[in-house]
Amino acid sequence: MAKQKTITSNNIITFYMDYVLEHNKRPKTVYAFAKKHKFEEQKFYAFFGSFEALEQHIFKAFFDNTLKALSANEDYTAFNSRNKLLSFYFTFFENLTANRSYVIYALNQHKNKLKNYVVLKDLKSHFTHYISELGIELIETKQEQIDKLQQKSLKESAWMQLLLTIKFWMDDTSPSFEKTDIFIEKSVNTSFDVLDIAPIKSLIDFGKFIYKEKFQMNS
Repeated sequence: MAKQKTITSNNIITFYMDYVLEHNKRPKTVYAFAKKHKFEEQKFYAFFGSFEALEQHIFKAFFDNTLKALSANEDYTAFNSRNKLLSFYFTFFENLTANRSYVIYALNQHKNKLKNYVVLKDLKSHFTHYISELGIELIETKQEQIDKLQQKSLKESAWMQLLLTIKFWMDDTSPSFEKTDIFIEKSVNTSFDVLDIAPIKSLIDFGKFIYKEKFQMNS
């Protein structure tokens, strides 16, 4: 049969997702996969180095589609960091829900649960960068190493929160995954409440005031 002349990365992604959902396993080889879908094997490698790389890219695509949808919303740019992250979560999980069967497969395909999360490698890189760009306010210590450690801790804790939310969503059997929506709202709001540095800043400013006044009184 004639080979397809034009093949895109999105074509390959669709073919792959359909294949694993129909067979509950990866294709045996890239050659067999390409042959089944009538395109040259080399066209697969023009986009992806392996099935593993393709799987990682799929979760990155969910992330990219989320940001694309958010950027199309004029209100999003005016949101504070809390509401931006909430918007990200709700939109991202809409993308996951639209592809739930594949996500469940991808994150349960190996008996070794840690190995399953390798497919989230690219997602982690892009998500933690997104977190660093949100402008979440932290206490500035003027100590470079401490400030860097704060930023790293923020990104890692945000990533763990996303993983926990994915696990909650995977186990959620409520209609329209309404319990996941509640989980998202409560967990994100709680995280920002914990990070709220306004009271701490006020306490520091008050301490500076007391110190200054005391110093002036004793001078």
